[in-house]
Amino acid sequence: MSKVIAEMLVESVKMELPDTKTVRFQWPEGYAPDFKTGQFITVYWPHKAKYKRAYSLSSCALDRGHYEVTVKRDGKMGTSIVDWVEAGDRMFVIPPTGRFLPVFDPPGKHLICVAGGSGVTPFRGFVREATEKNLDTRITVLYTVRTTSDIIFAEEFLALEARNPRFKFVVTCTRLAPEDPWTGRRGRITPEWVKSFVDDAANTVFYACGTNDMVNAVEHLVLHDLGLPKEQMKLEKWG
Repeated sequence: MSKVIAEMLVESVKMELPDTKTVRFQWPEGYAPDFKTGQFITVYWPHKAKYKRAYSLSSCALDRGHYEVTVKRDGKMGTSIVDWVEAGDRMFVIPPTGRFLPVFDPPGKHLICVAGGSGVTPFRGFVREATEKNLDTRITVLYTVRTTSDIIFAEEFLALEARNPRFKFVVTCTRLAPEDPWTGRRGRITPEWVKSFVDDAANTVFYACGTNDMVNAVEHLVLHDLGLPKEQMKLEKWG
């Protein structure tokens, strides 16, 4: 893998939600890294080299020529990216690393991916790679948000679900008004709800990306309720 820290052009930006932006970094000439879907990059401004922030790739390893990260307005770096980054800017990018990787081999695995808020961003890459490769891997994304206005990649996930019969995208909303017309699930993610999607525990790999409490609950579910080894789960916490 190329370990070169590269200054990259912001090729484009897209507001996914009023507080969430996808930033595409264009690879410079001669830059050809070997990396994996699910890893993260670290970015920083040229004029503030000491202040860095890591973001999961929302693109996948099949996407060549650029990286994409999807950033929520949170903290100094997240706020500055969402409010100020625009096409034509430049930022430094530390190459991808990390072990939050989809298990696509051997075939026939079921990946149950539990996400809260912006924790859904790495799973976009999981589903895109599995769909493009037509893999024999089932992926179920269980996504908790406050309201339907907080669903990141809503249209894209639904389009991927239509293309890929092995992918299921399920949203639960926690703060909808009683009169809201939403017909999907309401309430927080519970162990019982997650377990309802498990039909072959031995071939299931659990992922969780979100708040400490949510990720800890998934860890307890896997290790204690289901009695599975820790090798069957991959966790990422962000506070």
